[in-house]
Amino acid sequence: MASFGGKSIVDAVSGIGGNGVGRALAAVAAALLVRLFAGPGIALQPENEADDDYAEPEDGGDSSPGKIRPVTIRWRNITCSLSDKSSKSVRFLLKNVSGEAKPGRLLAIMGPSGSGKTTLLNVLAGQLGSSPRLHLSGLLEVNGKPSSSKAYKLAFVRQEDLFFSQLTVRETLSFAAELQLPHISSAEDRDEYVNNLLLNLGLVSCADSCVGDAKVRGISGGEKKRLSLACELIASPSVIFADEPTTGLDAFQAEKVMETLQKLAQDGHTVICSIHQPRGSVYAKFDDIVLLTEGALVYAGPAGKEPMSYFGNFGFLCPEQVNPAEFLADLISVDYSSSESIYSSQKRVHALVDAFSQRSSSVLYATPLGIKDETMRPRRKAMVGRKDGWWRQFFLLLKRAWMQASRDGPTNKVRARMSVASALIFGSVFWRMGKSQTSIQDRMGLLQVAAINTAMAALTKTVGVFPKERAIVDRERSKGSYSLGPYLLSKTIAEIPIGAAFPLMFGAVLYPMARLNPTLSRFGKFCGIVTVESFAASAMGLTVGAMVPSTEAAMAVGPSLMTVFIVFGGYYVNADNTPIIFRWIPRASLIRWAFQGLCINEFSGLEFDHQNSFDVQTGEQALERLSFGGKRIRETIAAQSRILMFWYSATYLLLEKNKPKYQKLEHLHDDGDTENPGEQLDEAEVDQGGQPEDDLKQPLEDQSKTSGSDELDEIRPFVLEAGSK
Repeated sequence: MASFGGKSIVDAVSGIGGNGVGRALAAVAAALLVRLFAGPGIALQPENEADDDYAEPEDGGDSSPGKIRPVTIRWRNITCSLSDKSSKSVRFLLKNVSGEAKPGRLLAIMGPSGSGKTTLLNVLAGQLGSSPRLHLSGLLEVNGKPSSSKAYKLAFVRQEDLFFSQLTVRETLSFAAELQLPHISSAEDRDEYVNNLLLNLGLVSCADSCVGDAKVRGISGGEKKRLSLACELIASPSVIFADEPTTGLDAFQAEKVMETLQKLAQDGHTVICSIHQPRGSVYAKFDDIVLLTEGALVYAGPAGKEPMSYFGNFGFLCPEQVNPAEFLADLISVDYSSSESIYSSQKRVHALVDAFSQRSSSVLYATPLGIKDETMRPRRKAMVGRKDGWWRQFFLLLKRAWMQASRDGPTNKVRARMSVASALIFGSVFWRMGKSQTSIQDRMGLLQVAAINTAMAALTKTVGVFPKERAIVDRERSKGSYSLGPYLLSKTIAEIPIGAAFPLMFGAVLYPMARLNPTLSRFGKFCGIVTVESFAASAMGLTVGAMVPSTEAAMAVGPSLMTVFIVFGGYYVNADNTPIIFRWIPRASLIRWAFQGLCINEFSGLEFDHQNSFDVQTGEQALERLSFGGKRIRETIAAQSRILMFWYSATYLLLEKNKPKYQKLEHLHDDGDTENPGEQLDEAEVDQGGQPEDDLKQPLEDQSKTSGSDELDEIRPFVLEAGSK
């Protein structure tokens, strides 16, 4: 280990004041910092892909920006079940779903709410959240070869569009390009690549506009969705997954987004999206569709008029001037308006599912012109980036973090106003305190509320922002854009100037109004103590944000935890009177150390007016009553520094531990018997049978010849109302 003044770094840091628990925490924090700085650069792929058997070719041709490798994905008998231990029941999210997606074609997964659209999309993209209650099985092939994980470059566009709100559209894409394409060293080439993306996705008009958020007006919802696509297209993915890309958009913007996806498909990408109920013009853009209801497959094949012809064979005719997507949605939905409608609609849906399964009505997708399947080349093991890649990431992330923090005008203005307002209020209440006996309690109360106000202001700001930012970081880290160390360090450094300004404002207004110890050095120490406390509280907010799943949960946990530290902050409960079982809390309380430092700074050398012998005559006597006698300010600063390092270390560990984990697909044994596909699913679990492989190739015309069989006749009485005209 590196040495520092003849000692190891851990020994040097752990020796900065305190002992016992404090030394241990400092040693752990120092060890993590050493690992953070001395560790290797980021791998060229995400950690959860390290064992895959595929790779980008060694020749740089296919991996260059803009070069798309055609990929065909085929899935068979995908079954996903969710178990409930309390009721000992199993709910099927997907039931033996099969299908295929080819390059150059836009595939839409459609169905009513709760039909399993998003679940299937997540399974195909390898983005289904891991849970011990989930059981996922089936066969997934990529270009004809079995694959249980991502065997290609993919883009996954989620429903929520998350960005750094203060960056412009061009800056967002530029940072994404620099982080994901480090081999493009020329700024001119990178700018040209970004400009092409802006042009292709129709973002030129808003390129220099701020992305915006709820506080700052920015680009529109449709532009944000296209920006999400642009960020995902940086690395030239072969397959694009889009989860409900039209959610929250008006009809015009929804169609523009779908036009973008259609164009990407025509460029050679394999595009798969889930969509609820598109307008007619959007439906016309689909090349293929997969219809799901209650997790079961109703239809999979070409879009357009083919589904109308297929369901017309069963007696369900789509009326003229009716949106085909609306017709299909009504056809495969269960009507819960009455008991009779529930029975009839469920019988109709189950009959359609059985007919598709038994008659193997999965139709061959049309072969795309000019696109040929390629087998993926063997992948080399992940290569570790150069060490200078760590610093390159750090400086890029530092620049981005500074731009985000410094441009956040509304937040900074509110924090500045609150700092000045709280200082004015406290200064008015404790106006020009004298040196009487009663002023001793006033001084202690003022210093306590100053410590509490500073900590709570920093904490609430952090827990209100960081959970959303963490979602962006998790998404970028999953793509291998950067590692955690450069991000956390860059965020810490970038927020130092902004974070230090508000405690200084607070101190500059409060100190002269309350007429605290009137020397310049004491004022400087006062500001230094509250500033360090602010950083420690912000670090605590990061830990809370990394620990809980949402902003709401962070806003509940953070102040509650801070309340415990306030109780043991040295003013309400004397440290000497604290029960043994709770003795560790004052040592970990940033409120207590800040209060102690402020009291030492204020009371040392101070003399009070007194009339009786039992009166407090000096500041040292007041400190003795607080159990702060014989302490020094540097001890409190060292303790706050240890707490700060502990919270940052805890944040690092929690972010590493809580990074997204995805459910693995369990392979079924492909023994050719698709009626009972494999031994991993027992008969009780398989509600719908699979389709024989030969029947997968049955054309639509052949199916129409069998429409007069008994099975189809069973469905005829259940005619959709829209078809009765």
